[in-house]
Amino acid sequence: MNFYKNYFILAILLFITEILIALYLHDNFIRPYGGDFLVVILVYCMVKTCLNTPIIPTAIAVLLFAYVVEILQYFRIIAWLGLRHSRLACIILGTSFSWTDMLCYTLGIILVIIVEIGRTSKSLYLKT
Repeated sequence: MNFYKNYFILAILLFITEILIALYLHDNFIRPYGGDFLVVILVYCMVKTCLNTPIIPTAIAVLLFAYVVEILQYFRIIAWLGLRHSRLACIILGTSFSWTDMLCYTLGIILVIIVEIGRTSKSLYLKT
């Protein structure tokens, strides 16, 4: 295990952004879609903070994790766990399934892959 400062800084910034969205934005676009788009990027950065794993497998694993959490919402995991009255659990795990959320997760991971591949290919050109 290693520590990658740049991913850590990005993860912290994304986490703060997610908190600000959850607490202060009550609109019809950024809160429902932007938060879901950013959360997979946040999780990806958290994983990459500690692990030097390949881009595509890591991105796919994060996306599958997000899909599993969303599917668990369909099966009302919050109620099963007895956490209906925990605001924090409801915010973190979510309470309702949405195909739109799945689309937002997918788009977020596509952005991660594009940025990461672009970033790594540029660094290859700079090393010559």
